[in-house]
Amino acid sequence: MGIQQVEEAGKSIFFMLETNPGPGLGILLAYWIFAKGMVKQSAPGAIIIHFFGGIHEIYFPYVLMKPSLLLAVIGGGASGIFTFRLFNTGLVATPSPGSIFAYLAMTPRGNYLGVFAGILVATAVSFVIASVLIKRSVARGDTMEFESAQSKVREQKGRDLHMDKKAKTVSAAEVNKIVFACDAGMGSSAMGAGKLRKKIKAAGLDITVVNKAINEIPEDAQIVITHQNLTERAKGVAPQAEHISIQDFLQTPVYDQLVNRLVEDNKEETDQPNRTKKTAAENNSGSNSSANKKILKKKNIKLGLESVDREKAIKMAGELLVESGYVEKDYVEAMLDREKEMSTYIGQGVAIPHGVGAAKKKINKTGISILQFPDGIDFEGETAYLVIGIAGVGNEHLKVLANLSELIEEDTGAEKLRTTDDLDYIYNKFTI
Repeated sequence: MGIQQVEEAGKSIFFMLETNPGPGLGILLAYWIFAKGMVKQSAPGAIIIHFFGGIHEIYFPYVLMKPSLLLAVIGGGASGIFTFRLFNTGLVATPSPGSIFAYLAMTPRGNYLGVFAGILVATAVSFVIASVLIKRSVARGDTMEFESAQSKVREQKGRDLHMDKKAKTVSAAEVNKIVFACDAGMGSSAMGAGKLRKKIKAAGLDITVVNKAINEIPEDAQIVITHQNLTERAKGVAPQAEHISIQDFLQTPVYDQLVNRLVEDNKEETDQPNRTKKTAAENNSGSNSSANKKILKKKNIKLGLESVDREKAIKMAGELLVESGYVEKDYVEAMLDREKEMSTYIGQGVAIPHGVGAAKKKINKTGISILQFPDGIDFEGETAYLVIGIAGVGNEHLKVLANLSELIEEDTGAEKLRTTDDLDYIYNKFTI
């Protein structure tokens, strides 16, 4: 019918019924403004892919997280069609993909105003409806499981976009130890291990979770979790294990997915007292408030610093460690080398620069420095407001990193860390 209308009138509204980017854009904007956590942070990227890239399926998981948002989709779509009809506008062919650029390319002369009006009205109506629903959900404290919704979309489409079908997997009954591994084993992997350990404990699972340098992955590891850039190296060291790749050690749904899988597989494995005892011993970081205060000194907390480039910020963090006797001077160069290999930005405005694995011999004792840059430091396109220099021996620094992980899990905690001028607040939050 659309082609027939084009032959008769030079345009057709039928090409605009399903391709209008407005309804999806309104929903994504509402999530960006009113949601919290990972969902909020993922929305800007989804907006770009949806509106400029024309991949509308990117917003499907956001609707599945809250099915009542179908009202926003319907409202936005209907108002857009009404506006297109009001302006008597149409397209000469199907805009594929449904991006704004494809829309404009298929718009006949004299129809641009109607096209823009229809998209804007659809966006506005969808945004208003979605905003009300999302704000109510946030106020009630409803959970928004983004990755779970993504999984539903993949299942419905009959494909999985992230999992390697040929990858080795182990059953829950076989899992005694999960290892987080990174180059040095003292930074982001330590924080990731802390987060998963907390979830494992809450689920009542008797599984040890530790973090190691890649070259130190133990032979008895059943599951190894690494950054996607390091997974192949990890497979070479621990070919016997199941390997899981992630992009972000802090803000990833993989931990919940893994715990859910282990819980489901472990329902019949409930009487294992020996594993419980082992887990409690190995998962203990061995840290306490007194030890933490030796690791972090007040003089190594610098607030309200003027922005500098990334290299300078890392040097400043490293020099504080040197001055306090935590590391030798060469360790600072190792911190810069680590940054060249892979960014130490971990999300929520925080970077944790530390040396490469080979530089551990340059560490005299465990220590941490904290630098706050209210205007931010550029870390490969991400903005870090808190730069935390780390030199770790054994597990002494893990409690401090666990405190950091809990602090920045919520947006309000991260915001407080990057804006406060209270040195004691920072000190107490990291050491107690």
